[in-house]
Amino acid sequence: MFCDYHVHTQFSDDSEYVMEDVIKDALQLNMEEICFTDHVDYGIKVDQENLTEKEIIELSRGRELAPLNVHYPQYFQEINRLRKIYPQITIKQGMEFGIQTHTIPMFKKLFNHYDFDFIILSCHQVEDKEFWTQDFQEGRTQKEYNERYYQEILEVIQDYKDYSVLGHLDLITRYDEAGIYPFEDIKEIVTKILKIVIKDDKGIEVNTSSHRYGLKDLTPSRDILELYKELGGKIITIGSDTHQKNHLGAYIEETKIELRKLGFEYYCTFDKMKPIFHIL
Repeated sequence: MFCDYHVHTQFSDDSEYVMEDVIKDALQLNMEEICFTDHVDYGIKVDQENLTEKEIIELSRGRELAPLNVHYPQYFQEINRLRKIYPQITIKQGMEFGIQTHTIPMFKKLFNHYDFDFIILSCHQVEDKEFWTQDFQEGRTQKEYNERYYQEILEVIQDYKDYSVLGHLDLITRYDEAGIYPFEDIKEIVTKILKIVIKDDKGIEVNTSSHRYGLKDLTPSRDILELYKELGGKIITIGSDTHQKNHLGAYIEETKIELRKLGFEYYCTFDKMKPIFHIL
Protein backbone atom coordinates (compact mmCIF):
# COMPACT_ATOMS: atom_id res chain seq x y z
CA MET A 1 0.00 0.00 0.00
CA PHE A 2 1.21 3.47 -0.90
CA CYS A 3 0.12 5.90 1.81
CA ASP A 4 1.34 9.02 3.60
CA TYR A 5 0.65 9.45 7.31
CA HIS A 6 1.99 12.94 8.00
CA VAL A 7 0.37 15.63 5.85
CA HIS A 8 -0.25 19.32 6.53
CA THR A 9 -2.64 21.59 4.65
CA GLN A 10 -3.98 25.13 4.74
CA PHE A 11 -5.41 24.30 8.16
CA SER A 12 -1.88 24.41 9.60
CA ASP A 13 -0.36 27.82 10.23
CA ASP A 14 2.81 26.86 8.32
CA SER A 15 1.20 25.52 5.13
CA GLU A 16 -0.89 26.86 2.26
CA TYR A 17 -1.41 23.47 0.60
CA VAL A 18 -5.15 23.28 -0.07
CA MET A 19 -6.62 20.04 1.25
CA GLU A 20 -8.48 19.17 -1.93
CA ASP A 21 -5.33 19.78 -3.97
CA VAL A 22 -3.54 17.32 -1.70
CA ILE A 23 -6.10 14.67 -2.57
CA LYS A 24 -5.85 15.40 -6.30
CA ASP A 25 -2.07 15.17 -6.14
CA ALA A 26 -2.23 11.98 -4.07
CA LEU A 27 -4.42 10.39 -6.75
CA GLN A 28 -1.92 11.43 -9.42
CA LEU A 29 0.72 9.61 -7.39
CA ASN A 30 -1.53 6.51 -7.21
CA MET A 31 -1.72 6.81 -3.45
CA GLU A 32 -4.25 4.50 -1.83
CA GLU A 33 -4.58 6.14 1.57
CA ILE A 34 -3.71 9.45 3.20
CA CYS A 35 -4.00 10.83 6.70
CA PHE A 36 -4.25 14.56 7.37
CA THR A 37 -2.33 15.59 10.49
CA ASP A 38 -2.59 19.35 10.79
CA HIS A 39 -0.92 21.22 13.64
CA VAL A 40 -2.18 21.96 17.14
CA ASP A 41 0.45 23.55 19.38
CA TYR A 42 -1.10 24.93 22.55
CA GLY A 43 1.24 27.22 24.41
CA ILE A 44 2.41 29.15 21.35
CA LYS A 45 -0.76 28.99 19.21
CA VAL A 46 -4.40 29.74 19.92
CA ASP A 47 -7.73 28.30 18.81
CA GLN A 48 -9.58 30.51 16.38
CA GLU A 49 -12.79 29.81 18.29
CA ASN A 50 -11.28 31.46 21.37
CA LEU A 51 -10.36 34.75 19.71
CA THR A 52 -12.12 37.82 21.05
CA GLU A 53 -14.23 39.95 18.72
CA LYS A 54 -11.50 42.61 18.83
CA GLU A 55 -8.83 40.07 17.87
CA ILE A 56 -10.93 38.80 14.96
CA ILE A 57 -11.28 42.36 13.66
CA GLU A 58 -7.55 42.97 14.05
CA LEU A 59 -6.79 39.71 12.27
CA SER A 60 -9.06 40.69 9.37
CA ARG A 61 -7.13 43.93 9.07
CA GLY A 62 -3.91 42.04 8.63
CA ARG A 63 -2.49 42.52 12.12
CA GLU A 64 -0.33 39.60 13.22
CA LEU A 65 -1.61 37.79 16.27
CA ALA A 66 -0.45 34.52 17.82
CA PRO A 67 -0.42 31.70 15.22
CA LEU A 68 -3.66 29.74 14.98
CA ASN A 69 -4.31 26.08 15.58
CA VAL A 70 -6.56 24.07 13.29
CA HIS A 71 -10.04 25.51 12.83
CA TYR A 72 -11.64 22.28 14.03
CA PRO A 73 -15.21 22.47 12.63
CA GLN A 74 -14.02 23.50 9.16
CA TYR A 75 -11.28 20.87 9.22
CA PHE A 76 -13.57 17.93 9.89
CA GLN A 77 -16.25 19.26 7.56
CA GLU A 78 -13.75 19.44 4.71
CA ILE A 79 -12.46 15.93 5.34
CA ASN A 80 -16.03 14.60 5.27
CA ARG A 81 -16.75 16.51 2.05
CA LEU A 82 -13.66 15.13 0.34
CA ARG A 83 -14.43 11.58 1.43
CA LYS A 84 -17.70 11.81 -0.49
CA ILE A 85 -16.13 13.33 -3.61
CA TYR A 86 -13.07 11.05 -3.76
CA PRO A 87 -14.14 7.55 -2.64
CA GLN A 88 -11.25 6.03 -4.62
CA ILE A 89 -8.78 7.03 -1.90
CA THR A 90 -9.09 6.34 1.81
CA ILE A 91 -8.92 9.60 3.77
CA LYS A 92 -8.18 9.41 7.48
CA GLN A 93 -8.60 12.26 9.94
CA GLY A 94 -5.74 12.87 12.30
CA MET A 95 -3.84 15.71 13.88
CA GLU A 96 -0.35 16.42 15.07
CA PHE A 97 -0.44 17.36 18.73
CA GLY A 98 2.60 19.41 19.71
CA ILE A 99 2.31 18.67 23.42
CA GLN A 100 4.23 20.15 26.32
CA THR A 101 3.74 19.11 29.93
CA HIS A 102 1.81 22.28 30.82
CA THR A 103 -0.54 21.95 27.80
CA ILE A 104 -1.62 18.34 28.46
CA PRO A 105 -5.04 19.32 29.91
CA MET A 106 -5.96 21.25 26.74
CA PHE A 107 -5.09 18.29 24.53
CA LYS A 108 -7.08 15.89 26.69
CA LYS A 109 -10.11 18.13 26.26
CA LEU A 110 -9.59 18.44 22.50
CA PHE A 111 -9.17 14.70 21.98
CA ASN A 112 -12.33 13.93 23.90
CA HIS A 113 -14.34 16.42 21.83
CA TYR A 114 -13.73 14.95 18.35
CA ASP A 115 -13.35 11.59 16.63
CA PHE A 116 -9.89 10.74 15.36
CA ASP A 117 -8.29 7.96 13.36
CA PHE A 118 -4.73 8.91 14.21
CA ILE A 119 -2.74 11.26 16.44
CA ILE A 120 0.93 12.11 16.12
CA LEU A 121 2.38 13.22 19.45
CA SER A 122 5.28 15.57 18.78
CA CYS A 123 7.50 17.83 20.84
CA HIS A 124 7.87 21.06 18.87
CA GLN A 125 8.61 23.38 21.78
CA VAL A 126 9.72 23.14 25.37
CA GLU A 127 8.78 25.88 27.85
CA ASP A 128 7.02 27.55 24.89
CA LYS A 129 10.43 28.05 23.26
CA GLU A 130 10.99 27.06 19.63
CA PHE A 131 13.86 24.86 18.45
CA TRP A 132 14.12 26.23 14.92
CA THR A 133 14.69 29.78 16.19
CA GLN A 134 17.30 28.51 18.70
CA ASP A 135 15.32 30.15 21.52
CA PHE A 136 15.19 26.84 23.37
CA GLN A 137 18.88 26.08 22.89
CA GLU A 138 20.06 29.58 23.86
CA GLY A 139 21.87 29.64 27.20
CA ARG A 140 22.10 25.85 27.37
CA THR A 141 24.95 23.50 26.52
CA GLN A 142 24.37 20.85 23.88
CA LYS A 143 24.10 18.29 26.66
CA GLU A 144 21.57 20.40 28.57
CA TYR A 145 19.19 21.10 25.69
CA ASN A 146 19.28 17.53 24.39
CA GLU A 147 18.58 16.06 27.82
CA ARG A 148 15.86 18.65 28.52
CA TYR A 149 14.16 17.87 25.19
CA TYR A 150 13.93 14.13 25.87
CA GLN A 151 12.93 14.70 29.48
CA GLU A 152 9.94 16.72 28.28
CA ILE A 153 8.84 13.89 25.99
CA LEU A 154 9.24 11.37 28.80
CA GLU A 155 7.15 13.42 31.20
CA VAL A 156 4.44 14.02 28.60
CA ILE A 157 3.95 10.35 27.73
CA GLN A 158 3.92 9.35 31.39
CA ASP A 159 0.67 11.31 31.62
CA TYR A 160 -0.79 11.65 28.13
CA LYS A 161 -1.98 8.45 26.44
CA ASP A 162 -4.39 9.50 23.66
CA TYR A 163 -2.00 9.26 20.75
CA SER A 164 -0.94 6.77 18.09
CA VAL A 165 2.75 7.38 17.45
CA LEU A 166 5.57 9.65 18.57
CA GLY A 167 6.45 11.98 15.72
CA HIS A 168 10.04 12.59 14.54
CA LEU A 169 11.33 11.47 17.95
CA ASP A 170 14.78 13.04 17.61
CA LEU A 171 13.51 16.31 16.09
CA ILE A 172 16.03 18.30 18.15
CA THR A 173 18.75 16.88 15.87
CA ARG A 174 17.35 18.85 12.94
CA TYR A 175 18.04 22.12 14.72
CA ASP A 176 21.20 21.22 16.63
CA GLU A 177 23.81 23.67 15.35
CA ALA A 178 26.48 21.96 17.46
CA GLY A 179 26.25 18.78 15.39
CA ILE A 180 25.07 15.27 16.19
CA TYR A 181 24.86 14.60 19.91
CA PRO A 182 26.21 11.11 20.77
CA PHE A 183 23.49 8.49 20.89
CA GLU A 184 25.09 6.76 23.87
CA ASP A 185 24.56 9.94 25.91
CA ILE A 186 20.78 9.87 25.35
CA LYS A 187 20.28 6.11 25.08
CA GLU A 188 19.17 5.70 28.68
CA ILE A 189 16.36 8.26 28.51
CA VAL A 190 15.34 7.21 24.98
CA THR A 191 15.08 3.64 26.29
CA LYS A 192 12.73 4.84 29.04
CA ILE A 193 10.61 6.63 26.44
CA LEU A 194 10.41 3.66 24.10
CA LYS A 195 9.57 1.22 26.89
CA ILE A 196 6.55 3.37 27.82
CA VAL A 197 5.52 3.64 24.17
CA ILE A 198 5.65 -0.13 23.76
CA LYS A 199 3.92 -0.86 27.10
CA ASP A 200 1.09 1.51 26.12
CA ASP A 201 0.66 -0.17 22.69
CA LYS A 202 1.72 3.01 20.90
CA GLY A 203 4.29 3.43 18.13
CA ILE A 204 6.75 5.74 16.46
CA GLU A 205 6.85 7.29 13.03
CA VAL A 206 9.64 7.46 10.49
CA ASN A 207 9.53 11.01 9.16
CA THR A 208 10.93 11.20 5.64
CA SER A 209 11.57 14.95 5.81
CA SER A 210 15.10 14.04 6.93
CA HIS A 211 15.94 13.86 3.22
CA ARG A 212 14.85 17.37 2.38
CA TYR A 213 16.54 18.76 5.48
CA GLY A 214 19.78 17.19 4.34
CA LEU A 215 20.24 15.02 7.43
CA LYS A 216 22.68 12.14 7.17
CA ASP A 217 20.45 9.72 9.06
CA LEU A 218 16.80 8.75 9.19
CA THR A 219 14.37 10.52 11.53
CA PRO A 220 14.42 9.03 14.08
CA SER A 221 17.94 7.76 13.69
CA ARG A 222 18.81 4.19 12.82
CA ASP A 223 20.17 3.85 16.36
CA ILE A 224 16.75 4.72 17.81
CA LEU A 225 14.95 2.46 15.34
CA GLU A 226 17.26 -0.45 16.15
CA LEU A 227 16.71 0.13 19.87
CA TYR A 228 12.94 0.24 19.34
CA LYS A 229 13.05 -3.11 17.54
CA GLU A 230 15.35 -4.60 20.18
CA LEU A 231 12.89 -3.58 22.90
CA GLY A 232 10.02 -5.24 21.03
CA GLY A 233 8.52 -2.24 19.25
CA LYS A 234 6.40 -3.09 16.21
CA ILE A 235 4.08 -0.16 15.48
CA ILE A 236 5.64 2.15 12.86
CA THR A 237 4.08 4.67 10.52
CA ILE A 238 5.75 6.46 7.62
CA GLY A 239 5.02 10.09 6.82
CA SER A 240 6.50 12.79 4.63
CA ASP A 241 5.63 15.76 6.88
CA THR A 242 4.18 17.37 3.78
CA HIS A 243 3.70 21.13 3.74
CA GLN A 244 3.69 21.62 -0.03
CA LYS A 245 3.15 19.65 -3.21
CA ASN A 246 6.69 18.40 -3.78
CA HIS A 247 6.81 16.89 -0.27
CA LEU A 248 3.81 14.60 -0.73
CA GLY A 249 4.71 10.92 -0.72
CA ALA A 250 8.42 11.68 -0.90
CA TYR A 251 10.78 8.86 0.12
CA ILE A 252 7.97 6.68 1.43
CA GLU A 253 8.96 3.64 -0.60
CA GLU A 254 12.67 4.19 0.07
CA THR A 255 11.90 4.24 3.79
CA LYS A 256 10.18 0.87 3.57
CA ILE A 257 13.42 -0.55 2.16
CA GLU A 258 15.40 1.00 5.03
CA LEU A 259 13.02 -0.50 7.59
CA ARG A 260 13.35 -3.93 6.04
CA LYS A 261 17.13 -3.60 6.28
CA LEU A 262 16.74 -2.88 9.99
CA GLY A 263 14.72 -6.08 10.41
CA PHE A 264 11.19 -4.68 10.59
CA GLU A 265 8.46 -6.68 8.88
CA TYR A 266 5.45 -4.35 9.07
CA TYR A 267 4.35 -0.74 8.93
CA CYS A 268 0.99 0.57 10.07
CA THR A 269 -1.99 2.60 9.04
CA PHE A 270 -4.70 3.50 11.55
CA ASP A 271 -8.47 3.42 11.80
CA LYS A 272 -10.28 4.90 14.78
CA MET A 273 -6.98 4.96 16.72
CA LYS A 274 -6.31 1.24 16.10
CA PRO A 275 -3.21 0.13 14.15
CA ILE A 276 -3.55 -1.96 11.00
CA PHE A 277 -0.39 -3.87 10.04
CA HIS A 278 0.87 -4.13 6.47
CA ILE A 279 3.82 -6.16 5.22
CA LEU A 280 6.76 -3.95 4.26
